[in-house]
Parts: sequence; structure tokens; C-alpha cells
Amino acid sequence: MPAQRSRSAEVHRPLSARSALLSLLLGAPAEGLGAAQLVRCAAHVGISEATARVALSRAVAAGELRREGAAYRLGERMLARWERQGERDRVVAWDGGWEMVVVVATGRAPADRAATRARLAAARLAELREGVWLRPANLARPLPPDDDLQRFDAGPVDDPAALAARLWDLPAWAAEVAQTLATLEHTPDPARRLAVAAHLVRLLADDPLLPAALLPAGWPAEEARRRYAAYQVELLAQSG
Repeated sequence: MPAQRSRSAEVHRPLSARSALLSLLLGAPAEGLGAAQLVRCAAHVGISEATARVALSRAVAAGELRREGAAYRLGERMLARWERQGERDRVVAWDGGWEMVVVVATGRAPADRAATRARLAAARLAELREGVWLRPANLARPLPPDDDLQRFDAGPVDDPAALAARLWDLPAWAAEVAQTLATLEHTPDPARRLAVAAHLVRLLADDPLLPAALLPAGWPAEEARRRYAAYQVELLAQSG
């Protein structure tokens, strides 16, 4: 319970100017937004024009944003997050198969092992045991080539839903999404509302995108995406 209260407080805490502007552009149209539009949106969440313009300059200098003419767009450092948000579009019909990735290299440095784990987790695989990663084969996306990895087509002999439940804590994810949606609905303050929406995006980035046959009843992912899209329309309307 104390951990839950701490997480709730963090979700409600308003974002910094930089984080707020990055969140705005993560949900903006592909052509980006102009400085005046971003300043107006920032004002809506309690960020002054001067603070917003300084944050934009620093985000460009850090490579998080790039400026093209009058528009600001996501920089290389943020494009991976944007692409991860859109991976729902890569879900394909599931034929019951699984993909398995095995780490075949030995004696690697801790930093290399950590980088591999991060890369495989970002590809929405889950670790069955050390060095063995799995997921249903329902995502049309290539994995980056890596001589340390060996890929297989696989499938469990026993109940695949039971395996999915072992690999991912699905009830915990669903419960946190439901709580976040309720908080979003009952938070009128614009700054805190943006913080809650940003937390919802982080949760959606962790959605394993499993086939419906492997999910618990009442899985809230699609409702969460719909609600976040509606929030983005609401927020971007402030840009004029």
C-alpha cells in the first residue's frame, strides 16, 4: 500500500516544462507544432511562455526535438518512443506460433547483457529464464540483427494462456491502467491531467500486445488508447 500511494503521488505531480513539451509532441501530428502553438498548450498546463521557449531550446540542443522552419518535431532520441507508441498497428493475425530468442553468447560484459535485455524487452519479448525470451508471433516487426542471439519458431506444448500469464503480470498491468483511467477522468487540473496522461502512455508502451485468446477478460488496452487519443484532441485544441 505505501508503494501504491507513492506511485499515485508521482502520477499526479505536474511535469517539468521539458517533459510537458515532449509529451505534447509525442501526441502531435507528424508535421509537428509551431512555437506559438506549443506556447499556448504550455500555458494551458501552467507553463509560462519564457519557460516554454527555454525548454524548447534545450530540447533541441539535447537532440530530443528538431526545428524545421517554423515547426518543432521529434528528434532522433524521441522517435523510438513515438514508434513504440504506434506498434499496435503492427499486430497481425495470430496462428498459434511463438517466437523465441536465445542468447547464445557467453562471458559478456554486464553492460552488454543489460543492453541486450533492454533491446529484447523493447521488442515486447519476455524472459522465461535467463537468456531465453518468448512471445506470441503476432507482431510484424523485425528484430535487429545480433550475432549474440539465435531466433527460433516455437510453441508451448501446454496451455499458451498459462505461459503468457507466467511471462507477464497481466492482472497488475490491467489494474494500474484502470486506476490511471479513473484518475484521468476525475482530474480537472490541466497540469496534473497531462501528468496522468503521460503515465498512461508509459503503461501502454508496456502493453505486451498479446493475441486476444491469451488475455484476461476485460483487458483495458483498447479503451486506454481510445481515451488517450481523446485527451490528445482535447489538449491540442488549446494550440489554436
